[in-house]
Amino acid sequence: MITLEYVYVLTGLMGAAFAVLSARDRTNPKRFGNAAFWGLLSLSFLFGSWIGDLANGVLVIALIAVGGFGLMHRGAAASSTPQSRSASAAARGNVLFLPALIVPAVALAGTLSLKNSGLVDPKQATLIFLALGVLIALAVCHAWLRPPLLAPIEEGRRLIDTIGWAAVLPQMLASLGAVFAASGVGGAVGHLATQYLPLGTPFACVVAYCLGMALFTVVMGNAFAAFPVMTAGIGLPLIVHRFGGDPAIMSAIGMLAGFCGTLMTPMAANFNLVPAALLELPDRNGVIRAQLPTALMLLVANTGLMAGLVYRF
Repeated sequence: MITLEYVYVLTGLMGAAFAVLSARDRTNPKRFGNAAFWGLLSLSFLFGSWIGDLANGVLVIALIAVGGFGLMHRGAAASSTPQSRSASAAARGNVLFLPALIVPAVALAGTLSLKNSGLVDPKQATLIFLALGVLIALAVCHAWLRPPLLAPIEEGRRLIDTIGWAAVLPQMLASLGAVFAASGVGGAVGHLATQYLPLGTPFACVVAYCLGMALFTVVMGNAFAAFPVMTAGIGLPLIVHRFGGDPAIMSAIGMLAGFCGTLMTPMAANFNLVPAALLELPDRNGVIRAQLPTALMLLVANTGLMAGLVYRF
């Protein structure tokens, strides 16, 4: 049976390749910082299940140190010229998008048809078939375009160097949410909310929950990290248990409210800062500025939607 460990190994090998190529890149003045970062990340994927919590924690601290002290720099990965890419795109047209569509197609088809076949771990079927889709798309691209053997790794390194340490921010923030939930932050939030906010009506609890989801997401950069905190503090004890709200509707719309916070924060670097870096925008917060009005309107809409639906089912 194929388990998620195979995906971890695949990701770890990719990180190791990035580390080796970074160390060999003499055009990068901080090449060994890049090599250390991707090498440490590779170790966590390859051996994280066996080295224990303490060693994994040390790896995380080392990753933070390398990224936080500015020891990384964008490398100069080997790549084709803009002229050759333009010529290839003009010759093949929109057919170039087909390999990219292989990835979601394999993930969807595999999850729907082979989830319970015994070939893969059914609990992780989507991630496993997503990784399989990447491998199939890569094989198709090699057979069709016939690039140099290391071209995918070099292009991957070029992209990951552009993103930098922010590539691991989603995992870090999701872990932070789990730590907050385990340490009782949700209960503390609920205590403070009931003590100092007028939460005596169903509508007031909905407003507090939606605003709290958005604000915690702004702070932590990830709605999945905010969800256990706000649901444990306000959602379940007040909306569901006190006023009889529907937990499914509360959770679904609450996540949408949290995603409004994602649109408004630099902490969601993979959504807001990375695109600005990839597009080389002069304003690194330009994406956030453009999204802010939409985010506020959506937050108001989600709050009204939850208030109108959560107590009716």
